[in-house]
Amino acid sequence: MSSRPLIVSDCDEVLLHMVAPFRDWLGESQGVSFKMDSADFSKAMRYAKDGELVPPQEIWNLLNKFFDTEMYRQQAIAGAVAGINAVGQDADVVILTNLNDHRRDMRARQLADVGINARVFTNQGPKGPALKAILDEYNPSRALFIDDLPQHHDSVSQLTPEVIRLHLCGEPLLSPHIDCAHKAGHAHARIDDWEAALPWILEQIHGEDA
Repeated sequence: MSSRPLIVSDCDEVLLHMVAPFRDWLGESQGVSFKMDSADFSKAMRYAKDGELVPPQEIWNLLNKFFDTEMYRQQAIAGAVAGINAVGQDADVVILTNLNDHRRDMRARQLADVGINARVFTNQGPKGPALKAILDEYNPSRALFIDDLPQHHDSVSQLTPEVIRLHLCGEPLLSPHIDCAHKAGHAHARIDDWEAALPWILEQIHGEDA
């Protein structure tokens, strides 16, 4: 077992803004308006010309186009770079991001450009199996998972209940609409800003009881 704790963090809306620059790009060049009124991402996008909902396949096409050409627009969430780097002084830090595998190196470079140098794991679908594989490799003294989406906390809690789980959504466009994984019993805490999250994280990785 490693003597060091392990932090497994998501990227979009935890470390980097994604929805805000995606919204801006859609409006500027794709003729699509974006407004989150609920937790249902599929109902947030409408064609500006007629107000019709963008169909699911086209949503995926737009997301893929954004990640292929517009990742440079993504800026760090307030406190995220300093926070994750502070944690990295006392723990191993890896990124588990739901992107297609061919974008792994792009994501690593994108994070390095804002000052976060960490190993990146890509994943598709629920994150529980991917997190378990990471734990098997690192065998840490304790592990803490950070993600903005409640379904990933549910997945992780089922497969690796020993992992400490922090629900953090640093994007104000999304955070009011996302179901709370802590209230659902799938996360140990819900903290949506890094200034408050950092001391909680440090307490978890240094405390006697995780």
